[in-house]
Amino acid sequence: MGAQFLIVTVFLALASSLAFASDPSPLQDFCVAVDDPKDALFVNGKFCKNPMLATAEDFFRKGLDIAGNTSNKVGSNVTQVNVAQIPGLNTLGVSLARVDYAPYGLNPPHTHPRATEILTVLEGTLYVGFVTSNSDTGNRLITKVLNKGDVFVFPIGLIHFQFNTGHSNAVAIAALSSQNPGVITIANSVFGSNPPISDDVLTKAFQVEKNVVDYLQAQFWVFVNGKFCKNPMLLTAEISAEGTVYSRKTSNKVGSNVTQVNVAQIPGLNTLGVSLARVDYAPYGLNPPHTHPRATEILTVLEGTLYVGFGLIHFQFNTGHSNAVAIAALSSQNPGVITIANSVFGSNPPISDDVLTKAFQVEKNVVDYLQAQFWVNN
Repeated sequence: MGAQFLIVTVFLALASSLAFASDPSPLQDFCVAVDDPKDALFVNGKFCKNPMLATAEDFFRKGLDIAGNTSNKVGSNVTQVNVAQIPGLNTLGVSLARVDYAPYGLNPPHTHPRATEILTVLEGTLYVGFVTSNSDTGNRLITKVLNKGDVFVFPIGLIHFQFNTGHSNAVAIAALSSQNPGVITIANSVFGSNPPISDDVLTKAFQVEKNVVDYLQAQFWVFVNGKFCKNPMLLTAEISAEGTVYSRKTSNKVGSNVTQVNVAQIPGLNTLGVSLARVDYAPYGLNPPHTHPRATEILTVLEGTLYVGFGLIHFQFNTGHSNAVAIAALSSQNPGVITIANSVFGSNPPISDDVLTKAFQVEKNVVDYLQAQFWVNN
């Protein structure tokens, strides 16, 4: 009974929140960001300059014609133009980046937690792709070879990459739907976090031995609403989902099970910007590293002891000898989920060895071994 009450309480606590797919719309012509709070307003995480003092320099930046230095392990360089470089972008919900690629250079698999990206190739040929979130169809890899003048879209929150397949340099411009889109490079985040993610978590998440995890970490330790609406007159009380108090089977490789309660289970959640999940963990069970491209998550432990962590990519690991249970409330009616190991090493079709060997700084046989743990699931 106590667990049922807590489930309802957590669910209702977020019921009045709304989820937005991009930055909030501005309520003024512009809000030039300033660091000095004197005589300023605080909007979208920045203080606003007095509009009467705004100048053209607040909306200007030069130098995007200069190529970035690509002499690094992955052979690429991203020059960002966001609110940190152009204060006038504050509240306007857009930013830009120039990406330079050496021959066979890679902009490694990464996500933008707050933005959709639209990429235009200025020079060269790029092999690009993104992996869909976890679903009944699996982590689909969608790819395209782009030439000069071609444009490609990477949806918000999804893992994506670009690889220069040519013998010469390549250049692209990326426009993003946030003044501060953020970036999470998958290999660095999972294997280069500070402090490192526990071996117990990574060995189970990637289904490999500890020595493989140690080898991968050694490469990175230095890097510190899509629904139709029912006629309101036809609504009924059937906007609940039964059964969330019952435990689920955890007899799988990772020892956990997620029971989702989102708009697919409760149609009445449509447009309300909230959902729920019950997570069951076997002893030493893991909810492996993953992201929710459209939601923040707040987790409540009902039973047991969990070791949890995030760098936006997040996980939970049951450190106890008995079962554990948690309830997760999420700030979207359909938050989506991208399990990192499955998406990167188990996509269908597989991501190219050329991309993964350079992204994770390992040999082809290591990539093949990791892919062998996941390809059968697709």
